Amino acid sequence: MIDHFYAVIMAGGGGTRLWPLSRRARPKQLLSLFNEQSLFQIAVSRLEGVFPYDRILVVTVESQAALLRAQVPEIPAENYLIEPLPRGTASVVGLAAIALQQRDPQAVMAILTSDHYMGNEYRFRRLLAAAFEVAQDSYLVTLGIEPTFPATGYGYIQRGALIGRYQKQDVYQVLSFKEKPSEEAAQEMLSTGDHAWNSGMFVWQVNTILSEFKRQMPLLAQTLAEIGSVWNTSQQFETIQKLWPKVKNETIDYGIMEGAQKVAVVPAAGLGWSDVGSWDSLFDVLPGNQKGNIVIGGEHIEIDTRRSLIYVNQPHRLIVTIGVEDLVVVDTGDVLLVCRKDQAQKVRQVVDQLKESGQNYI
Repeated sequence: MIDHFYAVIMAGGGGTRLWPLSRRARPKQLLSLFNEQSLFQIAVSRLEGVFPYDRILVVTVESQAALLRAQVPEIPAENYLIEPLPRGTASVVGLAAIALQQRDPQAVMAILTSDHYMGNEYRFRRLLAAAFEVAQDSYLVTLGIEPTFPATGYGYIQRGALIGRYQKQDVYQVLSFKEKPSEEAAQEMLSTGDHAWNSGMFVWQVNTILSEFKRQMPLLAQTLAEIGSVWNTSQQFETIQKLWPKVKNETIDYGIMEGAQKVAVVPAAGLGWSDVGSWDSLFDVLPGNQKGNIVIGGEHIEIDTRRSLIYVNQPHRLIVTIGVEDLVVVDTGDVLLVCRKDQAQKVRQVVDQLKESGQNYI
């Protein structure tokens, strides 16, 4: 355990990235894809040895709070911070920072995800310990994932000069953040060797990040100060309910990180990280059989089937595939999805069409 170190898990996502399994009412972080535990439960369990349960905060929305509490009741109920409605990651960070400032003015907070996969959890804990030490030097610290292909769906971090070694980890200055690039730009960044994927995970002192809010997002800082003034009083709930709808929807990347002056990146090579952002991403983290097929749930008969994923959430449902390759088949009972593996990202387009038509499958 590290004194004054707290984890903040962002767990309020809308839940359509693994549609049709992931829905608004049961988003990705609540799903069990790798074992009996949900992604949220796995996110909490990998913090063991670094953060006790009472130093883990979860920021979510009311519609998901009860389900999250039921999955990890060991986290104190008061550590579940409820947004009246989602307003982007900047407000998530701000709400948690205000809560921690009231509790421990010396707090250092790790902003973590609830729906990512990490194969090397020991490495993750070592990176957090290094990032804590860097944050003690008043840096805003980010974990940079070593890119393995020219991804166009991630933001990138360009590193500069070496700051020093912390916990035997090299740590670098951040030169710039770059949003999701074209394939050509991604290939160029990959070839330079000085870019990392933006993991969306950060570590900083509470007072440092609140100072950045005052400098770069003064309206949000003013709102947070007003909430902080009534924290742990009878007016807290009513004040958040009144002020939150007026908060601008903004990410911490746009709102703070791109304009911050003292930013460090800890390279996270060897983490075995995946954001599990689409069905095809499961091929990177789940073992297949001898033919490269991944079968989750239900029953499956395969004849001349290769490199395909079959997901069924009904135990007595039989799926048969014959003479197919590189397919994703997902059966949730009310929806059957069949697509080529390399087209799985287009699930977003289906969700958009369903929203426009007002259908209730999302």
